[in-house]
Amino acid sequence: MTTSTPDNHQLIAKPLHPKPDLDFVSSHIIHFISFGGGVGLSQKVPGTVGILVAFPFYWLLEYYFAPVHFLLLITILFILGIWTCHITGRVLGAPNHAGIVWGKIVSFILVLFFIPDNWTWQTAALLLFHLFDYIKSKQQIGYSIMFRDLITAFLVLFCLAGWKAFVLT
Repeated sequence: MTTSTPDNHQLIAKPLHPKPDLDFVSSHIIHFISFGGGVGLSQKVPGTVGILVAFPFYWLLEYYFAPVHFLLLITILFILGIWTCHITGRVLGAPNHAGIVWGKIVSFILVLFFIPDNWTWQTAALLLFHLFDYIKSKQQIGYSIMFRDLITAFLVLFCLAGWKAFVLT
């Protein structure tokens, strides 16, 4: 009986974990972060769940950090996400896997930081984030998942700033 070993191309082409599960997410801190602590495992709309998880994170961090320290922490979380999401995407063989929600969490925390702290603005931000995230998902943009979510956050903030400047004045 002869056995052959797979060549490197076969190993790279097949994802190590085609369907991530709780064992995968808890197997390494990198995957745990990328999947938002397991939030990305949601069977339905993991991105939406990720965005909603940003609210309690924001409230907790806002309570403990001064604004300048809060922005510094968001920057650190973003840089951490570039690394963790890239590695998790590579391990899954799907760099844009829907369960990788860390970019959405961090980007929406950034949005919440810059908008007024009331439900009307937060609801508008949530709806706009969903709209731009949906549009973004239909485009094949060559940037990492973190940068695409950051672009979504900036588009939301731009629209809300325009609304405030031109409609509410």
